[in-house]
Amino acid sequence: MRLTTLMLALAAALPAAANAAAIVDNANGYTLNAAGKLVKFTALAYDDAGRIIAVGSSKAVAAKAPAGAARIDMQGKTVLPGLIDAHGHVFGLGEVATSADLYSPATLAAALQAVAAFSKANPQRAWVMGKGWNQEIWKLGRFPTAAELDAVVADRPAVMERVDGHAIWVNSKALQLAGVTRETPDPAGGKIERDAQGNATGILVDGAMDLVNKVLPAPTEAESRGALDGALALMAKMGLTGAHDAGIGVREDRLFRDYADHGKLTTRIYAMIGDTTADFDQLSKQGPMQSYANGLYALSAVKLYSDGALGSRGAALIAPYSDAPHTHGLLFYKNEEMLAKMEKAMKAGYQVNVHAIGDAGNHQILDAYAALLKKYPAAAAQRHRIEHAQVVTLADIPRFKELGIIPSMQPTHATSDQNMAEQRVGPQRIKGAYAWHTFLKQGSKIACGSDFPIESPNPLAGIHAAVTRQDGSGMPAGGWYKNEAMTLTQAFRCFTLDAAYAARQEKEVGSLEAGKWADFIVTDADLFKVPAADIGKITVLQTWVAGKEVYKR
Repeated sequence: MRLTTLMLALAAALPAAANAAAIVDNANGYTLNAAGKLVKFTALAYDDAGRIIAVGSSKAVAAKAPAGAARIDMQGKTVLPGLIDAHGHVFGLGEVATSADLYSPATLAAALQAVAAFSKANPQRAWVMGKGWNQEIWKLGRFPTAAELDAVVADRPAVMERVDGHAIWVNSKALQLAGVTRETPDPAGGKIERDAQGNATGILVDGAMDLVNKVLPAPTEAESRGALDGALALMAKMGLTGAHDAGIGVREDRLFRDYADHGKLTTRIYAMIGDTTADFDQLSKQGPMQSYANGLYALSAVKLYSDGALGSRGAALIAPYSDAPHTHGLLFYKNEEMLAKMEKAMKAGYQVNVHAIGDAGNHQILDAYAALLKKYPAAAAQRHRIEHAQVVTLADIPRFKELGIIPSMQPTHATSDQNMAEQRVGPQRIKGAYAWHTFLKQGSKIACGSDFPIESPNPLAGIHAAVTRQDGSGMPAGGWYKNEAMTLTQAFRCFTLDAAYAARQEKEVGSLEAGKWADFIVTDADLFKVPAADIGKITVLQTWVAGKEVYKR
């Protein structure tokens, strides 16, 4: 289902009621134990604070439950630990409903119609915004142009974000306001697409997006709160009791704390400060914060970028692109510049999480980690990560395990990218791409996410992709490079216990065990009994955080 449809159709998240000790009984329950092994249970009990007291049989749990605990009869429904998305963009998810929907159109013409309709329906907006376009789906063999966008929006600046968030398609008005001319040089880590005469075509890749972004008006307080409200409601509906927000600033931090203070943060947020610039300098004054408001919020990581994305050919490759031999993609920073950013965060005690998609990007970051962890061996305890780890040389994959670097990966990226990934990198490099089984086999823990709103925030769709290597329509038959699929237990673990581990929260969340928070979901089908093809169709009926019901279908 389209993200915008989901956002508009979702049921409202329930207000957080006061905690009360309870026994959840008559459940078809599954969890992982401390060793990561799958175990079954029929009951669990939690105290007034929302901490689990016992998990097991109804009789054993009843014996340990506090006197007067309420009994919640699950009537045999499946109960699972709350699911955790290890890489998403919370405010971006909330903004989807207030932008032109370009995720759905299958052609350029249909996309232009969607922009025109959105522009007409929102005459009060100074800028026309959209999200989700993908020229690969449109089969253009090229990027769209400003002239094409001008045909439907000429009176106001228009900015359409590519599905991967690493390129924007803008109209001539936006280029004019940004001061982009034929003489404007490509900024570091970015590219202005140009025609044969050197004129900007309307596509700005990675670092070049800042040319327009710097003149975009900041969201109002009401818009920011509306986006957060929408994202929280949708995450609760999807069964996400935790999400790692990959890149926030001072504005987002203030709202997360405010929502946590007032009982409105219905998904636990583990946030990463975006870059080590001004926002980091302000937010890091008190050092890393691992837990705020009973673990509802944490701010102890930093998000950096090494390169761009594969679809826009911004991902940095060691050898040229197989389908565009004139380019290697883009490294955002020289080695010494990237090393300095990582060292600044690491010295301040933060977990360092770096976006790296291409094999050159991954190699650069692995080299930097090797140098820094040799210099600061105690910093290994922060469990540093590479976000995406999408295309990695076979020689570099073992270095993740050797250095203790967590690959934070998104299963649905593989099933979405199958239509272009091998064209981009060829038949040899694809062997180290989306290589989940290879990482798991060597003993790496994978933290799974979706990169929402780039992909659907539904973690069950992610588990489906991890197990089948197929998209939601079951394509391709037999699975895309099925040898790199996960087992069901592995996929369940990477969206629960290992995602928690990647945030250093595995003693608090990620499984249903005594002492942990009572974060759990109730579903309409048994994840471990339905056919693999139907995993993504499972519906979440209830979502509970710390013993509070925050969503009910």
